[in-house]
Amino acid sequence: MSEPRTLTPLAVAALALLAERPSHPYEMYQTLMQRSEDRLVKVRPGSLYHTVDRLEAHGFVRATGTEREGNRPERTTYEITDAGTRVLGERITDIIGTPINEYPEFPLGLGEAHNLPIETVIALLRKRVSLIRADTTVLDDAVTQLTERGVPAKYWLDVRYQRALAAADAALLESLIADLETGVVSWSEDKH
Repeated sequence: MSEPRTLTPLAVAALALLAERPSHPYEMYQTLMQRSEDRLVKVRPGSLYHTVDRLEAHGFVRATGTEREGNRPERTTYEITDAGTRVLGERITDIIGTPINEYPEFPLGLGEAHNLPIETVIALLRKRVSLIRADTTVLDDAVTQLTERGVPAKYWLDVRYQRALAAADAALLESLIADLETGVVSWSEDKH
């Protein structure tokens, strides 16, 4: 985990939280959930504890103390190290500045859609557009909730990005459906 590209998404999220302030893994989990970051990073309390342990083993975080409240188990608070700050910055720079093909399945399915009857493809695309529109509504609701909770916009720039991608995706697919229905895109072998 010493190279920036090898930091998992959860490790990036954990380091970013510790860059804000020292905290213990369960507090980090609660912050991720409050910010709805579980839509970006697969997060469970156990996996977060394991990730923090790995970050500590690599010198990216260090324990600053342990406390116990009532009957609760001990909670170790961690802070980011200089090495952790460096590797976090390098990884974020790499993520933002270097596009990579993550090989999503949908383009593959779309590229092979000609193997299905055109009516099936149109029905499937309509279903997909409907689901995308529903996701867009969820994103809009998330923005409203985040705003109402006073979560600064810098923590949910990704929501704006995802909302724009969803809107563009739905618009493109609706255009494709229209092209299929009008014959602009032909399903027969003799037309292009």
